[in-house]
Amino acid sequence: MNQSENSQFLGTEKIGRLMLGFSIPCVLSLLVSALYNIVDQIFIGNSELSALGNAATGVVFPIFIIAQAFAWCFGDGCADYLNICQGKKDTQSAHKAIGTGIIITLFASVVLIAIFFPLKTQLLTLFGASENSIGMAIEYFNIILAFFPVYMLSNMMNAVIRADGSPSWSMASMLIGAIINIILDPIFIFGLRWGMKGAALATVIGQAASFVISFLYLFRTKTFKLTKKSFIPDFKAFAGALKLGTSSFITQMTIVIISLVCNIMLAKYGAMSHYGVDIPIAIIGIESKVFTVVINLVVGIVLGRQPIIGYNMGARNYGRVKKLYKSILFCTVVIGIASTLLFELAPQAVVGIFGTPTNIPNSEDYWIFAEKTFRIFLSLITFTCIIKMTSIFFQAVGKPAQAVISSMIRDIVCFIPLILILPKSFGVEGILFAAPIADFIAMIVAAALTATFMRSMKIEQTKMQDEAVLKPSKQDVIITIGREHGSSGKQIGKLVAEQLGIPFYYKEMTALAAQESGLDKEFISDINANSPAMLHNLYLSTEVIQQAIIAQDKVIRKIADAGSCVIVGRAADYVLRNYQNVVKVFVYAPAEYRVQRVMQVYGDSLEEARKNIRRSDEAKAAYYKNISGQSWGERHNYDLLIDSSVGIENCASAICQYVMNAKNKK
Repeated sequence: MNQSENSQFLGTEKIGRLMLGFSIPCVLSLLVSALYNIVDQIFIGNSELSALGNAATGVVFPIFIIAQAFAWCFGDGCADYLNICQGKKDTQSAHKAIGTGIIITLFASVVLIAIFFPLKTQLLTLFGASENSIGMAIEYFNIILAFFPVYMLSNMMNAVIRADGSPSWSMASMLIGAIINIILDPIFIFGLRWGMKGAALATVIGQAASFVISFLYLFRTKTFKLTKKSFIPDFKAFAGALKLGTSSFITQMTIVIISLVCNIMLAKYGAMSHYGVDIPIAIIGIESKVFTVVINLVVGIVLGRQPIIGYNMGARNYGRVKKLYKSILFCTVVIGIASTLLFELAPQAVVGIFGTPTNIPNSEDYWIFAEKTFRIFLSLITFTCIIKMTSIFFQAVGKPAQAVISSMIRDIVCFIPLILILPKSFGVEGILFAAPIADFIAMIVAAALTATFMRSMKIEQTKMQDEAVLKPSKQDVIITIGREHGSSGKQIGKLVAEQLGIPFYYKEMTALAAQESGLDKEFISDINANSPAMLHNLYLSTEVIQQAIIAQDKVIRKIADAGSCVIVGRAADYVLRNYQNVVKVFVYAPAEYRVQRVMQVYGDSLEEARKNIRRSDEAKAAYYKNISGQSWGERHNYDLLIDSSVGIENCASAICQYVMNAKNKK
């Protein structure tokens, strides 16, 4: 499918079909990612390691996220940089950035090992390990930490693989690793009775398999090729990639901060309660894994639709954007309500998947705290899902400020302060109420932001409808006006239309063409302005530009069929060459007059005015040549050429007089 067909597909295909085609691979990929975090905990919880084993994996989880934050920062940054280089046809910078990214990822993994290994006891204790679970946590952590290079490189490369146009390879890499982990967990934990060591080994072997598959892809890349020179660090190229990956780093580190604060408070106030330290840590660890599965479903649905949302937003197809939002919101609410019913009605069944506590003295308290956690902490998970969906939706429509606000209000502004404040009055159970309160407040903010955005789209849509309306009139005469930049051709054309009492088309024409093509009105309007000075013909021959040109030609004919009018620009004289009642006018002026006019109207300096006149006229000439094969401004192509330096009103009067004389001759 070529670019033009793909654009039409995103703008015209049924939304339901698009949603299935785009979202399913993304949802599956994210669910596979969640499996890595949840499988160990299920098998550990159902073994003799029981609740303390789950508590141990729970305190290691945030350290996983730290490694993932760096890997995703470098990987997503390189992936976005690769896509930008593809658009620029830059074949040199991408492979240097990716090669440098791989080296830096490897270096970062070694640095993390060097920092974390000697501080592991203090670090795990900080994240909530008790004297009962610290031994298991260290045993698990030692093996996981040793394979940080494999884990981080695999995550980094998978992002690049997806950007290179091979999402199925990336998903296969993750899926095979997860399957190996699932197979080896029961063998190592139950069969060989290796305990925490077995769970860790199953995980890292799966990660190693994913790494090998990802590494093999580097020998069959599509849009870039790695050589030995690629791995010579090029920090200038990598700096661009690093900037693009910063948001991924911030997102992941936010999770780490929340986990750290939450676990510290759970350990502190859990020790002061009859639950003890280990039960709250173990249950919240289970809750976070289950929560990740639910959120990944929602994130997968929204991320899968990002290209569709982005295209239609760029095309100013606001009605379709609203339909997409409603469909995503519906799916999100369904997932949220289903999850809420499950957690409220059967919390013990969910927690029971992770085993029965056998190695803690107060097992009854374990189930009580589990019920309270799922029924209170996740009571407004529907709101949580909508907030997350809203944040990603705002990213897709190019509203990063709203995306950050809707996300940060919940996690940073509300949740963390509430975790710190509520336990002082309500003990460890106060922490559980922090989530629904934060969800409620953030939901109000997200709803307000969404409502404001929807209203702005409605206003913009109304403006477009006002601009993009054909104005029927009596069939009489069609006046086309070509003009040099700075010759006041547009103003003259508008005055002619007013004097003759017929419609005037300039911006309205590009709005109608936008409706015809599905492309952005501003994009169509700026075709000439965006044309590179030395590459006009190449630029105009691209598929998306040809799509816009074809749409404009159709619209110009529709305008002419609607009756008398004045049309400025867009080679209308040539497009309507076979129409009988067309008067073709070309407006020109001396260079100095045009320079002064441009300086007056646009506020350009003398040099800027001369440069902009030259660039605009070259682009118009190239456009006209591309459309007609003829020379722009050539006197034989027009009925009337007029020098606007004699005055705008005089020119308009002269054109009107010419039209009247031409009609009288007939």
